[in-house]
Amino acid sequence: MAEHRTMQRGALLDAARALLSEGGTEALTFPALAERTGLARSSVYEYFRSRAAVVEELCAVDFPVWAAEVEAAMAAADTAEGKVEAYVRKQLDLVGDRRHRAVVAISAGELDDGAREKIRAAHGGLIAMIVEALADLGRPEPRLSAMLLQGIVDAAVRRIELGAAEDPATIADTAVSMALTGARGA
Repeated sequence: MAEHRTMQRGALLDAARALLSEGGTEALTFPALAERTGLARSSVYEYFRSRAAVVEELCAVDFPVWAAEVEAAMAAADTAEGKVEAYVRKQLDLVGDRRHRAVVAISAGELDDGAREKIRAAHGGLIAMIVEALADLGRPEPRLSAMLLQGIVDAAVRRIELGAAEDPATIADTAVSMALTGARGA
């Protein structure tokens, strides 16, 4: 029975990822989850009390997976500049990944405080990864610099998500260039 519940929960999360990546937060509704999974709407409520709870679980499950991918890419780089470049490029490479798109699609304004706090904590973990590399490059405020660097990444993610006029590779190259220029500056 527990295994069956785990499978259904997994199916609900997969459906939520698909809905979020196809239509953003407006598309994530309990009727849509029920339709995608073949469950009764009342069954969806047995697993999640609200949309925020679905989002919270997606963040808890998916964020560590792609944060680990970013961390692995950084670990493969042998210089501080290489780590900065890997940090930016890996996040942008993951834009097409449904797990990443689902988390990015989530608007903090629609979530309860618990879900917002979990997202903030996850982002804090991501930012913590790059602080040391920025300190190694001589940034006087490495944590603040890391937050601003993440702002460059987030803006590049949005450009790619929007299907901007520029090619995703051009967006990535420009984001890396800006990140490295900023990281090197005193």
